[in-house]
Amino acid sequence: MSSPDSLRVRIVAAAAATTVESGWSAVSMAALAQTVGVSRQTVYNEVGAKPELATAVVLDELALFLAVVESAFDRFPDDTAAGVERAVRDVLVRAETNPLLRAIVSASHGGDSDLLPLLTTNAAPLLDAARVVVAARLTDVPVEKTRTVIADVLVRLVLSHVMAPSATPARTARDVAWTYRQLSA
Repeated sequence: MSSPDSLRVRIVAAAAATTVESGWSAVSMAALAQTVGVSRQTVYNEVGAKPELATAVVLDELALFLAVVESAFDRFPDDTAAGVERAVRDVLVRAETNPLLRAIVSASHGGDSDLLPLLTTNAAPLLDAARVVVAARLTDVPVEKTRTVIADVLVRLVLSHVMAPSATPARTARDVAWTYRQLSA
């Protein structure tokens, strides 16, 4: 028998896969139950209703992006600005080819946009999680409150470029790193 954590992971992964293949509107608790091999009630017990499932899908994907951020900062332990630049570039490159993110953004054009607000108007859980990770890496900023504010600016700026790129990932990364240098000076 599976542990609850692995069952939840399987349910969320199945929802993400269905979203990529057929769109969020194709995700139903009954279909997930069948895919994962449990009852529909078990799906509800594990992840809640569809809005909670949507949040879980987005936050699970965010965790993968934040792993990219952590790895980028790890490459530059003594140069925070270089870590910012590398993290931004790597996130934007990943975003360009991320099938789930593309499915979420493109769904907004067809009216299937239940997930899109989790990246835009109802993005508080995403922003909070990302802000904590980034703020912890801004070690050259001496005041915690300032680190939090700068992290918030950086996260929102990068999310904006994820949703509507305006330049190459490398160019945007250089610009965001410049912004970081100005804010942290």
